[in-house]
Amino acid sequence: MNSVVATTDVGVGKSYPLGATPDPEGVNFSLFSKNATVIDLLLFDAVDDPRPARVITLERPTNRTFHFWHVYVAGIQPGQLYAYRAHGPFDPPKGLRFNPDKVLLDPYGKGVAIPPGYNRDAAITPGDNAPWAMKSVVADPERYDWEGDVTLKRPFVQTVIYEMHVKGFTFHPSSGVAPDIRGTYAGLIEKIPYLQHLGVTAVELLPIFQFEETEAPPGMTNYWGYNPVSFFAPHQGYSARKDPLGPLDEFRDMVKALHRAGIEVILDVVYNHTAESHDRGPTFCFRGLENGDYYILEADKALYANYSGTGNTLNANHSTVRRLILDSLRYWVEVMHVDGFRFDLASILSRDEEGQPLANPPILWDIESDPILAGTKLIAEAWDAAGLYQVGSFIGDQWKEWNGRFRDDIRRFFRGDQGTVNKLPDRFFASPDLYGHEEREPEQSINFVTCHDGFTLNDLVSYNDKHNQANGEDNRDGHNDNLSWNCGVEGPSDDPDVERLRNRQVKNFLMINLLALGVPMILMGDEMRRTQQGNNNAYCQDNAINWLDWGLLERHGDLHRFVRKMIRLRLSLDVFKEDRGLSLNQFLQSSQIDWHGIKLHQPDWGDHSHSLAFTVTGRKLLFHIIFNAYQEALDFELPPIPTDSPAKWRRIIDTHRASPEDINAMTQAPTVDGAAYRVAPHSGVLLARDRRP
Repeated sequence: MNSVVATTDVGVGKSYPLGATPDPEGVNFSLFSKNATVIDLLLFDAVDDPRPARVITLERPTNRTFHFWHVYVAGIQPGQLYAYRAHGPFDPPKGLRFNPDKVLLDPYGKGVAIPPGYNRDAAITPGDNAPWAMKSVVADPERYDWEGDVTLKRPFVQTVIYEMHVKGFTFHPSSGVAPDIRGTYAGLIEKIPYLQHLGVTAVELLPIFQFEETEAPPGMTNYWGYNPVSFFAPHQGYSARKDPLGPLDEFRDMVKALHRAGIEVILDVVYNHTAESHDRGPTFCFRGLENGDYYILEADKALYANYSGTGNTLNANHSTVRRLILDSLRYWVEVMHVDGFRFDLASILSRDEEGQPLANPPILWDIESDPILAGTKLIAEAWDAAGLYQVGSFIGDQWKEWNGRFRDDIRRFFRGDQGTVNKLPDRFFASPDLYGHEEREPEQSINFVTCHDGFTLNDLVSYNDKHNQANGEDNRDGHNDNLSWNCGVEGPSDDPDVERLRNRQVKNFLMINLLALGVPMILMGDEMRRTQQGNNNAYCQDNAINWLDWGLLERHGDLHRFVRKMIRLRLSLDVFKEDRGLSLNQFLQSSQIDWHGIKLHQPDWGDHSHSLAFTVTGRKLLFHIIFNAYQEALDFELPPIPTDSPAKWRRIIDTHRASPEDINAMTQAPTVDGAAYRVAPHSGVLLARDRRP
């Protein structure tokens, strides 16, 4: 980075593009603010300088076109640190919160630098916060060699998603990653062979936009990252590189490496709120530039609407914010080669400027119809923190949805709740009760049993109650009803019977998730029984509660093998050479389904039933699937085999059996004799048979 010198030439600049745009001679700066009276551009030599090396004052009419402030500064280059101060009225009852004492990030800044002495409180309390404030970094997006890399555009029908945290994936010493790159984008690159071996086709990364880490209980960290200060800059804390532009290149190195391995990159994005929090929160950026445009305010404009549960709500359908969101998405696709997005609390994006739900939200249609985003994976968490629940009714044709109903109904069934067996067919076959009216592809349903928010799969079968005491809120935080079952003992157990039951339940959940029609998503570490010690809201735990302990891979190698083979079965039903390449979704969609109980064609849909069987009849192949959530073994009649057929039923999966008998490839699967199959308590079974003569 070059120092700012006094002889730097200053020109009027242009209003477009927004942000800091370098050329060979210098940088054009453009910023939106409707009600500011004066804007100061601050140029810093070092991130922790107590004052800027130079202040360039932008005044109207010279440096303002409509609501856009702009200036051209010659002689500076990418890597230059900069920020703004915005002068204007401070009148919260009118929604105006200008404060020239506060150093402001560029909403379009491509990089964010954090001073060693960063202090969130300095952005709240009176006085100049320059030495302790985050600064934006000038970046040239073209300065990177992609070596021919392109987004993969893998169809959803061929997708298995692995939800993961960049830091948590490799930060534990057991990861085997070098200490200097643990918990970074570079560290993740080192573990790509593991992801390939597991067989997942996409990673869904918890937020990697630069976020504010210190808004958490005392002594803790905002670990998950749902606290953004930028919608363009990759999080500096996940980079092993110390230079201001290091995170951009390291992130792109990771994307390029994942693409070479055939793995897509989906970002969990937060366009519903920012880290500026409530009316007593810090001023980082948006609040100090145009508070009333960027946020939904209450009738008393000194207060913020809080549909996100975090203190504020982004005004997503305001024209300025719509442009910001769309420009951000395009940037991550075009410049950073991201394959898709999962939108946190996406229902907020359907609210208008008064917070009311819109029938046709402009921002959602903007995203849906944008040609640059065509073919990009768009996944909605179709609810918000204020009770708006849109699973099955989210707007648009391209959007897919996290299916919370799948999670809840599957948990209830395998826990043994009454009145749950009648929900199983809908959940297994892509929830037509939710989505059937839209005549959409079954991949609209993103199926999951666990995600970052809540219990891990191990804890789902090990705890009846949450244990969030470590969060410092007297166990009041987090959901109280987790639909979990501890299998007889609360927490860790040395009882081999309890452990066998838990392992079986974990396999049951993974089996149904990876067999069901739709798109499966599994949580990082569930394939090796990662635990959070019963914490179902571990957002603030940057420690072993969240870091993946790779020692579990050896301890639970049987489960890892089960998951790996389940994924392979899902993606390619190569049980016969002629069927190679046929996906499970395609097979399920094109087949006849017959429902059974313990007797053929006699399913028990009653409230006290806890078992179900069904036959999937394809052109060349039959599946017979049985789920028994009873506490006792049951004998299930099998569809008879024609007398002229040499093919017998083969046991592909039986979750009650120990590894390696729990899952088999078709060619090695043992045959099943007799007219019935005994299914052990709390078990799932998949039998298969060749229909061809």
